[in-house]
Order: sequence, then C-alpha cells, then structure tokens
Amino acid sequence: MTVLPPPPAVRPPTAGAIGQSIRDSFIIAGSGLLRVKRAPGMILFMLIQPTIFIVMFTFVFAGSVNIGGTTDRAAFREFNVVGIMAQTVIFSVIATAAGVADDMRKGLVDRFRSLPMARGAVLTGRTLSDAVTIGLILIVLGCVGAAVGWRFHEGVPKMLAGFALMFLLGYAFTWVGALTGLAARSPEAASSAPMLWILPVSFISNAFVDPTRMSTPLRYMAEWNPFSATVQAARTLFGNPGTGARSAWPMQHPIEASLIYSVIIIVVFRTLAVRKYRRTASS
Repeated sequence: MTVLPPPPAVRPPTAGAIGQSIRDSFIIAGSGLLRVKRAPGMILFMLIQPTIFIVMFTFVFAGSVNIGGTTDRAAFREFNVVGIMAQTVIFSVIATAAGVADDMRKGLVDRFRSLPMARGAVLTGRTLSDAVTIGLILIVLGCVGAAVGWRFHEGVPKMLAGFALMFLLGYAFTWVGALTGLAARSPEAASSAPMLWILPVSFISNAFVDPTRMSTPLRYMAEWNPFSATVQAARTLFGNPGTGARSAWPMQHPIEASLIYSVIIIVVFRTLAVRKYRRTASS
C-alpha cells in the first residue's frame, strides 16, 4: 500500500502592506484609547483651561472689544468662542508630544520593533487616538459655547463642516507633536517645546483680534497663518462675525485654504515623523 504524502499546508493569505498598516494602526489606537479610559483626568485637565477662557473672555471682555465695527456683546461671544475652540485643538499637540516622548522613555519602541508590524502604524495609531480626544473636546466646548451664547446661523451641515475643519487642523498638528516627541529627550521637554510656536501661531492670527489693527508685518503673518485660515473658515461656515482682513488669498478663500494647509501639514510632518521613528528604532 502506497502512503501518499500529506498535502502541503495552506497558508492563509497575508494582507498587503497597506492593509497591515491600517490594521496595526487601529490596534495601537485602541490601546491608546484604553489608556485614556483608565485616566479620564487627562481629558478633564485639557478641558478646564478652554472652558475657563470661554467663560472669562465672554463675561469680562464682552462689550469692550470692537468686532466688525460693533461692540455688541453677542457678536463678541460668537467671535471669541470660535477662536478659543480652534486654539484648544492645536494645544492638543502638547499631549501627543508628551505621550510619544513617554513611550520612547519607557522602551515601547524596542517592544514594537520586535513585533511583525508596520513601523509607521505606531505613530499613526497614536495620532488617531489623540484625534478621538480632539473630537470629544470640540463637542464639549461647543456645548459650553452654546451655554454662554454662541450660536451658528448657517444650518447644521455647515456647522458640522466648520467643526470638521477644526478637527482636521487638530489632527494635522498631532503629527507635529509626534515629531516633537521623537526629537525630545523627555516628556517634560516635549511638553514645553511646542509652546515656543503655539503661542505665536495662535495669537498672531485672527483668533482674538482683527489683523487689520496690527502692524503691516504682523498683519501679513496673520493673514497667511494656517491657523487663521481655519478660524476664518469656521466663522464663515457658522455664520459668525469675522475679521476685516481679506486682502490675502487664504482670507478670501478660507475653506479651501484650511483644507490645503491641513493636508500639507499632515503629509510633511507624517513623513518626517515616520522617518525619524524608523531611524530611532534602528539605532
């Protein structure tokens, strides 16, 4: 009797590189969300400051700031709340930078390097989990703004589009935070370093003042600031009072400019961050 050899083992098909990267990214993102769930105080602390700013600015400065040729309190509330919401989403870069630096210090890079996973997925997953946090923060701040008098006037679809643009900008800056966290030597340094550019970016803009009242160099910087484009786009979509600076292309076409700026930031800083991560992991 002839004994036939066993049939060759059939290996399950492996996913392509893109499919593996997406799967690994979602796994890392899920892990990051579990950490947030176990430490909800982190989100609470991120919400306290902008909530205080919204309430304080609304009741302290309303009626004393000229917005669009008027000092109407309602106009200032709608103008101010959008600026604070947009500023808050870019401040999320600090949490991303500190988180990545902390993972580096704890040796998670060495652990992930030993696993059969896409290396870029580590950073993508981290930024995706931080993006969920940004979405939650925007929802809460929208409710706080509504409580103090902020309103949208262009319908629900445009309102959602305005929040989507701010969310996209926040996600774009998480990649800046990822690169910062990889370059920093400690979580403390990673938390402090972004402040060197966050404050100029958020204040040399149309978030809190009308750029037409700035000096010419500062007005030029404010008009071409990616942050200003998103703020202007959100105000346009919400139907809220805007600023008078309309000479630059981003201020004339803020929605298009906001999308272009956010996509460029994501592409550039994701490329740099993943390259930095691969060099760090291979060293």
